[in-house]
Amino acid sequence: MSNSQLPRIGSTQPTERSANTTSAPVTNPPPASLVQLLRTDLHAIRDKDPAARNGLELFLYPGLHALWIHRGAHWLHGRGVPFIPRLISHFGRFFTGIEIHPGATIGNGVFIDHGFGVVIGETAIVGDGTLIFQGVTLGGTGKETGKRHPTLGKNVVVEAGAKILGNIQVGNNVRIGAGSVVLRDAPDNSIVVGIPGRVMYQKRDAGQLPTDELLPDLEAQVISILFERVKSLEIQTNQLKAQLHPTVRNGDAAPIQATRERSDHLIEDFLDGAGI
Repeated sequence: MSNSQLPRIGSTQPTERSANTTSAPVTNPPPASLVQLLRTDLHAIRDKDPAARNGLELFLYPGLHALWIHRGAHWLHGRGVPFIPRLISHFGRFFTGIEIHPGATIGNGVFIDHGFGVVIGETAIVGDGTLIFQGVTLGGTGKETGKRHPTLGKNVVVEAGAKILGNIQVGNNVRIGAGSVVLRDAPDNSIVVGIPGRVMYQKRDAGQLPTDELLPDLEAQVISILFERVKSLEIQTNQLKAQLHPTVRNGDAAPIQATRERSDHLIEDFLDGAGI
């Protein structure tokens, strides 16, 4: 059963801060039915995790436990109940290893996979259909008050260990690469990777984004280009030496050339992935 077949639980509207390149939503509470909302959380696991083989296994996911605990704490927090929401949140962190502040707004059909080490701050907003892996932080960058945590659009994928910090907008259908540190807005239908996070790929429509292994490794490409330039300069230097010192025997340069070739092979192997 796909998410499109599920009953609509809430709606989303773009925030006023959204630029032309982003359209991150704010999820509107409350859901039409608590039972429907909990069913949507279950269906999100089934749709997004191929390891979920039967209905009973769905209840064993710590990400599901964390979401259900959070939804109760968030409901109380929204009604101004003191202390109890934080106590429930603290219990959820102890029980699941996932910390979600009661004030955070979590959309429908969100799935936290594995989940250990996930931290979601007070003013963070997570759009419908988002997938979050372990070790992810949706945090702030200082002690400022007000909206200080990120807003994620619909169908965002945040891979393991990624950090999204500050009051920034991550658009719809965005993929954040593992270990990335995102400090700026990310446009719709894009892939962001690196430290700091940079847009490595963007589609104009909402079609499926390529997988990580198909993305260009810009750092490796730059290093490879610089390496080729260094080799070219070495060749030119050797040619100039031969013109200036024609009496130098070739045998004298052989050990140096052999050492240089070994170094070149090591660098090339590293750039090809053998050293990673």
